[in-house]
Amino acid sequence: KYPPESGRYHLYASAADPGSHRCLILRALKGLKNVISVTIVHPTWRRTNPEDLDDGHRGWVFGDPDGLSFTNASGRGGPFPPAYPGNEPDENIGAACVKDIYEHSGDTAKKYVVPILWDKKFKTIVNNDSSDIAYMFNSRLNGFAEEPDTDLYTESDPEPLWDVDDWIQPLMINGFYKCGFAKTQAKYESAIKELTKAYDRADDELQKKRFLTGDTLTDADVRLFCTLLRFDEVYAFYFKANTRLVVLTPALLDYCRDIYQMTGVAETCDMRQIKAHFFGSHPEWNKYSIIPKGMNFINLLSEPHARDQMFAGSFVDDEEDSSI
Repeated sequence: KYPPESGRYHLYASAADPGSHRCLILRALKGLKNVISVTIVHPTWRRTNPEDLDDGHRGWVFGDPDGLSFTNASGRGGPFPPAYPGNEPDENIGAACVKDIYEHSGDTAKKYVVPILWDKKFKTIVNNDSSDIAYMFNSRLNGFAEEPDTDLYTESDPEPLWDVDDWIQPLMINGFYKCGFAKTQAKYESAIKELTKAYDRADDELQKKRFLTGDTLTDADVRLFCTLLRFDEVYAFYFKANTRLVVLTPALLDYCRDIYQMTGVAETCDMRQIKAHFFGSHPEWNKYSIIPKGMNFINLLSEPHARDQMFAGSFVDDEEDSSI
């Protein structure tokens, strides 16, 4: 029903959401920009049915460059612009919000999440799971990709990637939710211990090799990059995950630089939208939607690194040893 086809599919994504960001990076690294079109939703959640005062649903909305600025969902904070650079109205069905996309597709689960892979032909949702969409971008569109040989799932030898997936989970977004939404000190202590242990292991591993599985960039690296990009500016304080900072972890900071400077990745990174989402969408946690200034972490990522040269010698040595 949904065969690989150039120009048929559309990605609805958020520059703030880490799962969406994962898919945007896969799209860039595989060279699918001319194959999969994209719409970046507004980062700040709004009421999706403002005319009905009894409908309290808040969620992703589409940007409107010609619209008016607005406050947060409780009427305070902001003002937020009607669109950030890259936020555009929906080009497919003229939806006002992501909820409209789901309702148009006959959704009954009522989990109005991004990313969404949309079929322009049948005007319906193909998939809304970031793991599935990322895999599709990696493996199902190679006939149209500019970089068909790039394999972020190392399908010829997937076990190293599976091993990383086992221990890295506390560094994914749910690990931060466990810290930030813990309702007892004991649950928080347990969650932050797991997260810190995974952070320290990532630091240790990446002092010894360029990427998590060795010399090959994988989906695990993309996911970790999406976490580390948000770590210092948002997660460390918003989710009380402040036992570590990337800016104080040289190996991880250079690792972020390495990935950020790959072709097409930097343009998927928008710290302004990341912060506008997390600090502006939840007035029950940040009443006036005050957005901390931060340390311009993203500017550090354009600085030079030497990870490619640092580990190039060890790869050559390994190959030489294996041939003896």
